[in-house]
Amino acid sequence: MKITKVEAREVFDSRGRPTLEAEVTIDSGHNGRMIVPSGASTGIHEALELRDGDRQRYNGLGVKKAVENVNRKIAPELLGCDVRDQGKIDQQLINLDGTSNKANLGANALLGVSVACAKAAAAAENLALYRYLGNDKTFLLPMPMINMISGGMHANRSLDLQDFLIIPVGATSFQQAMEMSATVRSQLRQLLDKQGFQHLGLADEGGFGPPLDSHQAAFELLLKAIEQSGFRPGEDIAFAIDVAASQFYHDGQYHLQTEQRQLDAAAMVELLADWSEKYPLISIEDGLAEDDWQGWKLLTEKLGTKVQLIGDDLLTTNLHRLRQALESDTANAILVKMNQIGTLTETIAVLEMAKAHDYATIVSARSGETEDTTIADLAVATAAGQIKIGSLATSERMAKYNQLLRIENELAHRSVFSGRKPFRRT
Repeated sequence: MKITKVEAREVFDSRGRPTLEAEVTIDSGHNGRMIVPSGASTGIHEALELRDGDRQRYNGLGVKKAVENVNRKIAPELLGCDVRDQGKIDQQLINLDGTSNKANLGANALLGVSVACAKAAAAAENLALYRYLGNDKTFLLPMPMINMISGGMHANRSLDLQDFLIIPVGATSFQQAMEMSATVRSQLRQLLDKQGFQHLGLADEGGFGPPLDSHQAAFELLLKAIEQSGFRPGEDIAFAIDVAASQFYHDGQYHLQTEQRQLDAAAMVELLADWSEKYPLISIEDGLAEDDWQGWKLLTEKLGTKVQLIGDDLLTTNLHRLRQALESDTANAILVKMNQIGTLTETIAVLEMAKAHDYATIVSARSGETEDTTIADLAVATAAGQIKIGSLATSERMAKYNQLLRIENELAHRSVFSGRKPFRRT
């Protein structure tokens, strides 16, 4: 179980941009690999993803510096370490970096190595990653949040809001949730074709990005797609939105270009409340900007007992910011992205703290994804209850959905599907 080799290389993510893959080998010959994802709509409080900045190569997006940090700085420190001691390894990585936001070595370098170690240990124990991380308990399959329509930075700002999603709350298994979601997505595609969007491309996370006239038009399209699929809005399938409000927040105002209006925090809260009254909207992510704590307080007071209010840019998978939210009764759910914080141990600590304080937890992919399926295993191992991967399109998304289907099939009677439980506030 001793680490004999640590190396990294430059590979590519789903947007054709460079990213880092780390590989860890141990003395038994077993190894583990992790390809690190990358976000487009990134919060300013996230751990630093180290890029080269050389405009002559990949327009500055290369990750050779991070690769070199793994091969020359991290590797010598981990050789001979017991790969099973995840906490000690991750603390070594944190200490070696020496900054609060992983700015020295890069969160991409640290995360790749951290997860590769866990995968190597799982392989040596002949265990699936979710079993290795979850200690072979009764496992919870997560409810998926499925991307349908995209705007914001995921779709060239065709709408201000970043994502419109569905949640198949009526499903009684993960497999059924996928079947229901695929049916609605197919129906939505047909509706868009009829409206003249036959040649519509896919957004970063696989959703459709039609240039609609209003956000209400997106809600109405989803309603129609659900109903024409034979499902009941709210009963069988509910709505979720990722507002990504930081992307259109300037000078104390929320600038909704699609609807040509500017709103202060109170007015933005009223708009979100109005949508939650008109539509089966049970989850709102980043409804206000990442540092608009006063606005978030208003939103939580208004909708916190009715709607899941997810902090992504607000909380950035960070214990310090999560504590701030807990102390101020802000939000009631957290989006968990491993590369926002940089190590597996820190990610799991955030999940545990959030659940201990009755916050809903949603393990999430990024817009620049890879074929790596770690987050599927992580969601099951930690009983997160929800997962946000993207749409039912493109192999980097489907790899994770398919992994969850495999896990559900393998576990059979030893698994439970989260179903409506995460949304008990509604």
